[in-house]
Amino acid sequence: MAPDAPPEAFDTFKQGWEEQIGDGFRLPAFSTDTKGDFRVKARATRVNDAAITDVLSMSSIQTSGAVADADDQVRIWVMRRGQWALDDTREHGRHVVQAGGFLLRHVGRPSNFRVAPNTEGRIIVLPADLLKPLIGDLSVSGPADAAEVRLLVAHASMVHSTMSRLGPAGVHAAHATLIELAKAVAQGRFDDVEPRVAPALTRAAKDLADARLADPELSPETLARELHVSVRTLQRAFAVTDESIMSYVRRKRLEEARLALAGPARGLSLSELAAYWQFSDRSHFIRAFKKQYGRTPAEYARSSRSDPR
Repeated sequence: MAPDAPPEAFDTFKQGWEEQIGDGFRLPAFSTDTKGDFRVKARATRVNDAAITDVLSMSSIQTSGAVADADDQVRIWVMRRGQWALDDTREHGRHVVQAGGFLLRHVGRPSNFRVAPNTEGRIIVLPADLLKPLIGDLSVSGPADAAEVRLLVAHASMVHSTMSRLGPAGVHAAHATLIELAKAVAQGRFDDVEPRVAPALTRAAKDLADARLADPELSPETLARELHVSVRTLQRAFAVTDESIMSYVRRKRLEEARLALAGPARGLSLSELAAYWQFSDRSHFIRAFKKQYGRTPAEYARSSRSDPR
């Protein structure tokens, strides 16, 4: 069990939130118990009038009191683990977003919410004017591995990592794509010929490939099928990266093999490594490894053993 949070943990979190997000994205009123044991990590990025927040809560979180202020926003919750429960003042019920699911809804008056311990998810807050016409007062929910949700999450990850380096034009483009992909989630489909979608499609395909590098069935066809696009559309998206889909997969497989060779266990033979990372045979693996790293796997393993680091 994780230790209790220090008394100042909530104040530190609040200060960090205000520094990262600023005006327009207020924190709700939290319960006394929540403030007393506040073990929450968050990463927030503001994109004009939108915001992306990744939350990891080791403790339970609960808001308290009546929520009176109007808050004309659309919010999207995507849960990786745990659950996020929202009281619904309009429907006199609750929405519970479980691990592996998402919820998109218009927020006119914010709901109180409860978050279970060990919950991890992403909340995206968007202006309502461009999205409310698509959903009205309805809620849209479903699996987080839906193709359009994968693209939204992939784009949000790219915004997190690049926002500090973007100029005004880049911020505008990031915001426009965020809105475009949120519309796709609301409609349950996306326009695969929309140029703004291509980078998110590439990132989503890479994320899928990274999770399945050892899968012998991994191919452009399987990735395209998961993302509900044609292989040609996926190939066009990758074309701007100067790396084909399978070139990316091979490079990542070689990186994993290199890490295994340098790791403390080093238990697999070269033939076993080649088979595990889907190279046709030991010789093929050795040639590909040397082409990428300038040394054979055996030479790399020896140099790793002799390096005290």
